[in-house]
This record gives sequence, structure tokens and C-alpha cells, in this order.
Amino acid sequence: MVPTASDTASATIPATPDRADFEGRRAYGRARRIGTPRTSHAVWETPADRADPIALLEEQAESRVPELVPIRHGRMMVSPFTFYRGAALLMAADLARTPKSGLTVQLCGDAHLSNFGLFGSPERRLLFDINDFDETHPGPFEWDLKRLVASFEIAGRHRGFTDEERQQLRLAAARGYRERMIEAAESSVLDAWYDHLDAEQVESWVKAERAASRADKRQVKAVETIVAKARTKDRLRAFSKLVTNDDGEMRIIADPPLIVPVEDVVTDAHEIRNTEATMRGILASYRSTLLVARHPLAEYRYVHMARKVVGVGSVGTRAWIVLLTGRDASDPLFLQAKEARASVLERFLEPSEYASHGERVVRGQRRMQASTDIFLGWRRVRGDGGIERDFYVRQLHDWKGSFDPEVMIPRGALLYARICGETLARAHARSGDRVEIAAYLGRSARFDEAISEFSVAYADQNDADYASFIAAIASGRLEAREGL
Repeated sequence: MVPTASDTASATIPATPDRADFEGRRAYGRARRIGTPRTSHAVWETPADRADPIALLEEQAESRVPELVPIRHGRMMVSPFTFYRGAALLMAADLARTPKSGLTVQLCGDAHLSNFGLFGSPERRLLFDINDFDETHPGPFEWDLKRLVASFEIAGRHRGFTDEERQQLRLAAARGYRERMIEAAESSVLDAWYDHLDAEQVESWVKAERAASRADKRQVKAVETIVAKARTKDRLRAFSKLVTNDDGEMRIIADPPLIVPVEDVVTDAHEIRNTEATMRGILASYRSTLLVARHPLAEYRYVHMARKVVGVGSVGTRAWIVLLTGRDASDPLFLQAKEARASVLERFLEPSEYASHGERVVRGQRRMQASTDIFLGWRRVRGDGGIERDFYVRQLHDWKGSFDPEVMIPRGALLYARICGETLARAHARSGDRVEIAAYLGRSARFDEAISEFSVAYADQNDADYASFIAAIASGRLEAREGL
């Protein structure tokens, strides 16, 4: 990694204060500006020795399911934004070359605008929060924010927004983060910890914007529709869409190559039994990692499983959906067991403190989210050839709702950018030092403008990498399968 000013000026920065010393924490946060001025975050210039982006993608493909890698590339081909979604490793390598604040939080690691959304809490409230933690890892708070703000610039270009509209998006996300972090720093300890955003607050906010003529009727209706649809995306709806009755037995419906039942993934009868036995073992043993002692999982029994392709960046990793039933066939539950690999951030930061990457994902999610799925846990298993793989398990569908960047309009995107910025700040305030970060950010727009400027330069980098990616597919270096 290239040394930065923050590495060389540490002697002028006071020692990290005690957590109970609020004034000392504020002074420490302000002092971090000495080595890493807020304006230093504006810079992105392509290093002469930058790693080949295609080589990094090829490296990631080596340990993934071979027949699924072309699907991943096909999904990344759709636009510079979908490419960006699959290019977390590329950006992690680039962020490692940028100035660092020295203020560490639990990073999401892939905080782009499509990794936020609605989900149901155990208390049966519909919350808005970050919803993807595959790359979570401790690191400089600004890495997540740079990835988030750049995603709005890239998506805005894809949607044909004007320069001014995209600038407003970038500044809204950065300002939302800074102002929410300052509010957290000035709140009582427990108020800052319990702070969250639920669907009712989002709806109320949009209606207030409408009353102030900053939103229109279509935006209010769109938010209401997203919330209403999220409440219908539950386990019963998943059951009705994904399950059929085959001669009296419930089976997950095949939709190859996106959903492939276990008996079609491994066709040998002995292998099928072993694979299902392994999954039963995961479900039995991973209970020890759940937060609830007498967990409802004990009342469910295994029925069937299938491999499922998910997302963009995750395509090619091993992911299973598992059908279980409780009292009877009308009481189904779908779990997802997803392979966890080393975070793309790890090679550029400190190694994970956890031996299991499943545990890394779960503990990172619990640190960052306001409320977490009660089925979230982890397990390491030994598979073919004695290879150990880490998995984390969660509920597949539980009131899911998301914002579709393909249909976003400038005003709606502006509201969404601020909400995402604030949500990221809440997550960082729980896992990092909100007082230090707020003091570093300050009350002026200097930091917002620096992150905005970086995002424009990095969107240019993403455009160049996307062009190289398309050329690699055209030349046959990479294989892609489109439309899936």
C-alpha cells in the first residue's frame, strides 16, 4: 500500500482517548485532519502500477462454481452500474491507495445504493437499513461512503441525469451521512444506539417533502407501493412461487440455471444423500450461533434444497435455499445458506479476527444493523475432497423491499440518496466512534464536496474499467451469458 499523509503525521495526533472522555474524543477526531485533511479525499488519479481490473475478476472466478461465472459476467455487462456492483474488489484495491482518516468502523464493504432496502425486524416492524454484508470488515469509515456516493454518480449517468442533478445526488448522500453522524454524536448514548429508520418514517418524510413541494404525487405513491409490496414478500409468498407438490412431496421448482434442485446439481444418489445430510447437519449445529436460546428453528424439519443464483457480485459463490416445514405443510420456512469468503477488503487491511468468514459476516451484520434476522448464524462445513467452506444462514424472504435504480427519477433519487447516507451513518455510529467521526467531518460542506469530487473521478475510472470488461468479453478472454 502507498503511504499517505495520515501515516506520516501520526506523531502530531494525540493518543486515542478513553471512551468516556467525550471532549477528548472530539479533540482526537479534529486532530485526524492534520495528517488527512478533509479535502484530501477528493483526489482519485489512476496509478501507473494499478492492477489489471480484468485479472482481478479472473482471480475471483477461479474458486467459484465454473458454470455460474458467465452468468455473473452477463449481469455485469448490462451497464456501468451493474459492472460496479460486481467490482467491489477493484474498488477495494483502489481505495487502499487513497488517503485514510484513521477512524475505523465496521465497514459494509459494498455500500452501493442497491444494497439498502426494507426488511422485517423480529418485532415485526418494517425497517430500512443496509442489507448486504458479504464484504463486511473493519476499516476507514470513508471507504463505505466513497463507494455509496460513487454509486449514485454512476447510476445517475446510466439514467441520463444532468451534471447538476448528479451533483445534487452526490452532495445529498454525503451531507445526509455527515449531518446524521453529528446528530448521533450529540445524542445521548442510548438514543444514538437505538436510532433506526422504519417504513412509517420514510413515508412520513416523503409526504412532508410533498407538502413542501420538494416531491410530487408520483413519488409519494411509489414509496407507498414499495412499502406495501415489501409486506407481501414473506415466507408464504415465497412458498407459493417456489414450491410444487410432486406425488405428495413438496419440492422446490427447478428454473435452471438460476434455481437447480439438489438432485440436479449432484445426480448420484449417494452424493444427494450426503449433500442433504450435510445441510441437515448445518441446520442442527448452527443453532449454537443464534442469539435466541430456545429458537423456533428446532420446531422445523428439512424438506428439500436447491442451488440459487443471487445478486451480481455474489454469482458463482455457493448459495442454497432450503425448504423447511413447521406444524404442517401450511407452515413453511425458507432459509438461505450462502458461502462466505474472505472479504475483498482483507488483503488491503488487517486480517479478520474470525477464523470463519461466516462468523465475520454475521457479527459484522449484527454490529451494523438496527435489528437483525433471528435466523442469522454461521457454520463451517467440510465438503468435497475435504475442502472446508464457510456459510452463513438467514431467512430467505421476510418483508423485502428495494428501490429500483433502473426507474429512478432525479427528485426521487435525491430523497433516496439522503436516506442512504443517513442509514450508513447510523450503522457506522454503532460500530465506530461517532464522536470522533463527527468532529473530523465538521459542520461545513468541505468533506461533502471532497467526496462528491472523488465520486466523479471514480465514476470515470469505472467507465474505463467497464469498457475494458466489455472488450475482454468481445475478445473471448472472459465468457458471459446474458439475459439471466
